[in-house]
Amino acid sequence: MSARAAVAVTGLGLVTPAGVGAAATWAGLLEGRSVAALDMELTGLPVAFSCRVTDFDGVALLGHRLNRRLDPFGRFAVAAAREAVADAGLGPGRWPAERVGVVLGVGASSMSGTEAAVEMVLEGLPDRVSPFALPRTLPNMAAAEAALDLGTQGPCFTVSSACASGAHALGVARDMLLSGACDVVIAGGAESGRSRTSAASFARIGALSTRGDEPDLASRPFDLDRDGFVLGEGAGILVLERAADARARGARVRAYLSGYGASADAHHITAPHPEGRGAIRAIRAALADAGLEPADIGHVNAHATSTPMNDVAEAGALGEVFGPLAPPVTAFKGVLGHAMGAAGAIEAAGVVMSLERGLLPPIANLDKLDPAIDLNVVTGRPRQVRRAPAVSTSFGFGGQNAALVFSPA
Repeated sequence: MSARAAVAVTGLGLVTPAGVGAAATWAGLLEGRSVAALDMELTGLPVAFSCRVTDFDGVALLGHRLNRRLDPFGRFAVAAAREAVADAGLGPGRWPAERVGVVLGVGASSMSGTEAAVEMVLEGLPDRVSPFALPRTLPNMAAAEAALDLGTQGPCFTVSSACASGAHALGVARDMLLSGACDVVIAGGAESGRSRTSAASFARIGALSTRGDEPDLASRPFDLDRDGFVLGEGAGILVLERAADARARGARVRAYLSGYGASADAHHITAPHPEGRGAIRAIRAALADAGLEPADIGHVNAHATSTPMNDVAEAGALGEVFGPLAPPVTAFKGVLGHAMGAAGAIEAAGVVMSLERGLLPPIANLDKLDPAIDLNVVTGRPRQVRRAPAVSTSFGFGGQNAALVFSPA
C-alpha cells in the first residue's frame, strides 16, 4: 500500500433496517434474509412496503429534546456517529476539536418532515408548522448535528450525489486527511427516504419493485426475476485517520481506505450508461489510486440495486475491469434495501467487517442468476475468502459513480 493510501478506519457506527449498531447489522447480513415488510406510512400507494429501521429508540439513544428536534436521517446520523467515535476510542477531550472534520453524504434527507409541514400550510394552519420544519430537513443537518453533538470544529459539510453520496463523502474525507486539512474525519452517509412523495415518484419512474404480496422477496440483486429496488434508510459512519496518527495513539486499525475513484456518465438523468463506461473509469481510478491491479482484489461489494438495467450494466463493468477470473461478488441491498445517500457508507462499513473476518455475507433472494450476468456471486451462505483488498461500488442518478478500495489491517 502506497504512502498516499495510508488512511486508517478506526471506528464504525451503523443504524440500518437490520438493526441498531454495527454488530446487529453484521448479524443480519450474515443471516442473508431481507427485512422488507409492509410499511403503514406508505398505505394506499402503488408500492406500500419498504426496509424500515424498526428498533431505533430515539428517546433512549438521544434524549427527548434532541430526538424531537431531529428528522429521522439526523437521528440516525448522530446515533451512528456516536457509536463510531466511541469505537475509535475518541471523543470530546480526546482530540483537538478544530482538527476534526465531519463529511456526510445525503441524497434526499427526509422528505416526510417537509410533507407534514406542507400539509399544515395547505390546511390553513401555518401557525402549527414546527419551527424546526425547515432546518431539520436541510441536507447539511446530518453533518451539522453530528458536529454539534460531538463538539467538532473542523470542516463540516455535506456531499450530495444521489445514491453515490456516502461513498463520495468517504473519498472526500480521505483526501482531506491526506492534504493535511484534518487529523480525524467522521465520514459516511445518512438517509430516510421512505416518504410518500419519494415512494410515489420512484414508482412512477418504474424503479421500485412491485412485489407487494411478497415484500421480503422483492429485493433480489442480480436475480433473473428482479423488478426494482426497495426503499431503505439508515446511516453508516466511519472514523478515518492517517495511519501513522492512528498507530501513534495506539488505536485499533480495523482496515485501510486505500483508494478512491469517481466519474460521471454524462449519459442520462436516471439510467446508467448501458456499457458501464463511467463505472469502469471509477473502479480503475480507485485501483490506480491504491496502487493495485485487478488481480489483487479479493472481493467486490456491488452497488446492485436489484433493478433490471443497473445490475446488468454494473455486471458488465465488473467483467470489463476484472476479466474472466473476477473475484467473488456480494451485495447488501437484498437484505437492507436501498438507503440511497447512505447506502455507500453502510456498505463500506460492511466491507470493513468482511475484511476483518475473511467472510462475505450472501446476496439475499438471489435464487436464479440472470444469464446476462457473468459474475462469481455469493449466495446461500456466507463464504470464506482470502485476506485481500476489496472494492465497493456506488452509483447514483445523474450518472454519479464512485468506487472505494479497502485493504485489510
